[in-house]
Amino acid sequence: MFEEAQYFAPIATQADGSVVVELAASHPGFADPVYRARRNAIAALAVGYRAGTPIPAAEYTEQEHEVWVAVTRELAAKHARYATAEYLGGAAALGLPADRIPQLEEVSRLLEPLTGFRYLPAAGLVPLREFYGVLADGFFHSTQYIRHHSVPFYTPEPDVIHEVIGHANALASPRYAALYRLAGQAARRVEGEEALEFVSKVFWFTLEFGVMREADGLKAYGAGILSSYGEIEEFRGMDIRPLDLPAMGATDYDITKYQDVLFRAESLQHLEDVVGGFWDTCDDDSIAKLVADGV
Repeated sequence: MFEEAQYFAPIATQADGSVVVELAASHPGFADPVYRARRNAIAALAVGYRAGTPIPAAEYTEQEHEVWVAVTRELAAKHARYATAEYLGGAAALGLPADRIPQLEEVSRLLEPLTGFRYLPAAGLVPLREFYGVLADGFFHSTQYIRHHSVPFYTPEPDVIHEVIGHANALASPRYAALYRLAGQAARRVEGEEALEFVSKVFWFTLEFGVMREADGLKAYGAGILSSYGEIEEFRGMDIRPLDLPAMGATDYDITKYQDVLFRAESLQHLEDVVGGFWDTCDDDSIAKLVADGV
């Protein structure tokens, strides 16, 4: 229900150096001064982060850990039914804790021996080219805050549940991790903003909201579906279309609701051949041709 690196609450640094997260009035935590102070403190950790140093630890409250426990428990049951075998294998290899929120540095230590990926803390908006570009080097930008406790199964923005349960389990799979790296290489290779947007839309409809045919039915591998308590129950009833690069690059989506158009890979090998092959070789000219072919 959100676009990586785009749908974040704005962050402002005050004259005294303090960091303020500007939550919308519709945000579940808007009227909660304790939650807002927590969000500001956690955002400040990322603002002050320096590359190459350990990621600062967020001191989560017991209430925040309880949100993680509740959502992890429910999602694990849904993953057993709806997640691809490759994703489940990555989750088993990674072994995220179910009884507490892991620190991003801890997730990095678990992930790096598996696929070489590490996390980088993000306070809020990360420029699109930077967000995707660092994937080529095995880095993934992640928020550290968690959704408001009043609605544990909903978030209007990407939080640590989405970033870690959704993405880290996929990044623990060598085959999915290779696709993330190829997406990063493509984002660095293209020069124009239209070409970058095309690359990002293909990412959206695959690694964020991708579905795949398996022997026992349609399964999800996209982090946006697999981290959403509600959407994971609904995706099979959406408009499921064949994997198609021009169509993905031309399809608009609404980040504020469940995705009603999804693209289906026939297998992981099919995803690697079509989407991985595209990211591995695309440039501005080849993307322009794909756009023209899709008109």
